[in-house]
Amino acid sequence: MNASKKWRGTRAAAAVLAGALAALTLAMPASAATPNLIDPDTLGSITLHKYEAPDAATGLPNNGMPIDPANPILQDLVELNGVTFSYTQLDYDLTENSGWTALAAYTGDPAEAPELVDGASGSGVTGAAGIDGVVTFGNLPVGAYLIEETNYPIGVTPSAPFIITVPLTNPTNDNEWIYNVHAYPKNAITTAEKTVEDSEDVKIGDDIEFTITADIPNAEIIDAYQIVDVLDEKLDYLSTSVSLVDPDGVLADIVLVEGTHYTVVPAAATIDGPIVTIAFTPAGLDLLEANILFQVEAVITTEVNEVGEIVNEATVFPNQAAITNNTGTPTNEVITKWGGITLLKVSSEDAELLEGAKFQVWSSQTNDFTTATQVTGIGTDLPAPSDTWTTGTNGQVVIEGLRYSNWADGAAVAPGAAGYLYYWLVEIEAPEDHELLAAPVPFTVTTPAATTTVEVVNVPNNGGFVLPLTGGTGTTLFWAGGAMLLAGAVFLAIYSRRKSNASA
Repeated sequence: MNASKKWRGTRAAAAVLAGALAALTLAMPASAATPNLIDPDTLGSITLHKYEAPDAATGLPNNGMPIDPANPILQDLVELNGVTFSYTQLDYDLTENSGWTALAAYTGDPAEAPELVDGASGSGVTGAAGIDGVVTFGNLPVGAYLIEETNYPIGVTPSAPFIITVPLTNPTNDNEWIYNVHAYPKNAITTAEKTVEDSEDVKIGDDIEFTITADIPNAEIIDAYQIVDVLDEKLDYLSTSVSLVDPDGVLADIVLVEGTHYTVVPAAATIDGPIVTIAFTPAGLDLLEANILFQVEAVITTEVNEVGEIVNEATVFPNQAAITNNTGTPTNEVITKWGGITLLKVSSEDAELLEGAKFQVWSSQTNDFTTATQVTGIGTDLPAPSDTWTTGTNGQVVIEGLRYSNWADGAAVAPGAAGYLYYWLVEIEAPEDHELLAAPVPFTVTTPAATTTVEVVNVPNNGGFVLPLTGGTGTTLFWAGGAMLLAGAVFLAIYSRRKSNASA
C-alpha cells in the first residue's frame, strides 16, 4: 500500500467521525458556552514530539493528546533535536461543516493540498526551546495545517508530510474539542559505513574491494534508496554486487538481482573519478520495506591504476527527500596506499655505481623468505608491467606500484600483524666483474618510490682477491727461470765431459 492510499484511508475515517460529530451539534442550541461547538475565536497550538523510530510498534496512542513523559515506553525512545518543521494553514474553513467535508474529500498528497492565502505559517526547530525533541507552534487560528519536515540531521529519514487540524475532538470526551494538539512523528536513522579490503593484494593491477554497509530506514514507506560512490581517479571500476546482511554481517537468505531489485550505473569519469550509482527499483524498495531489520551491503570491485594514497567515501540516500535535497548520509573515509622504492646499486670496492644488475621482487606476509613468492607485473608502464628490474648507468632503478607494507584494509598494521607485507630483492644477474648476491635483500614500502632509496652493495669477483691463472705473468717467470737453470745444468755436464776426454 502506498503512502497516499494509507493517508486516504486514515483521513476518510477521521472525516466521517468529525462530520458525524459536527452534524450532531446542529441539533443542539447554539451557545457560546456549549463545548461541542467550535469557537472560531479560540487560538490553539500544535506541539510536535520528535523521536527516533523504534524497531517495533510502541502501541502508544496517536490521538492528539499528550503522552505522559514518564511512560516507560516513551522513556526508552531517543529524542531528536535539530529537526526543522514548518506549518502552513490550508484553505479549509473548519468553523463550517462544509470545510470538514471538503477536507475529508481531499485524497491527494498532503504536501500539495491547497494553501489558505494569508493563512498562518511558520517554522521551528526541535529542542530549540530547551525541551529535547519538542517544538510548539502557538497562537494558531482554527484550521487545517500542513506539517512538513524541511531540515534534519544527516542520517535522518524525514517523516512524510501530514495534515493536522486545530481543534480535534477530544478522544476521551466526545462532546468537546481540544485546541492544543500533540503529534509524535518519528524519524528513521540511517547509518552507513565503508571498508576496503586490500590485505591480500600486493601490486597495482590487483582487485581492490570497497564494501558499503547501510541501514534500511525504519519506515512504512521507502520511496527511494540509492548508494553513490565517487571513486578516486586512481581507481578503475570493475563490478558491483548487492545483498542484504544481518547486523552481524551474516549474509541473509534473500537474493537481490541486478536489473530486478536494483540497477548499477557506472557513469563517465568526472574530474574526481568515476561515479558508481546503485539505485533500488520499486521491487527492490518493496523488499527493503519487508526487511527493515537487515542492512544493505554493496561490494564495489575496482583496480588500482596509479601509485599514491587513495582516499574514498560513499553516500547513502535512504529516501527521495535526501536525493532531492542532496542530504544523504556519508560513509567514513577509507584509504589504500601504494608506493615503492628506488634501488641504488654500488660496488664495495670503490662505491662505483653499477649498471646492468637485474632483480626480482618477492613478497610474503611472514618474515620468512622461504614462504615468499615472486611479484610479477609490477608497475603501470606500457606496454606491460615489469617482472625484472635492471639498474641503469646511474646505478638506479625505480620499483613502484607495490602496496604499503604497514597499511592494510584501511588501517596501519605492525610487523607481524595480519596484512603486513614483507618484501625482498633477489638478484638474478650480477653487474659485470661482481659477484651475485648470496641472499635476498629485505625492504619495506612505506612511501612513494622517490622518497625511499634502498642501497644494495656488490663485491668484486672472488671478494676482490686475484685467483692464480695458468699462463699468467707470474707463472711464466717461474717457467722461464726453470728453463734457464736446466740449460745451465746441461751446459756444465757437456763442458765436464769434454774436459775429461781431453785429459785422457
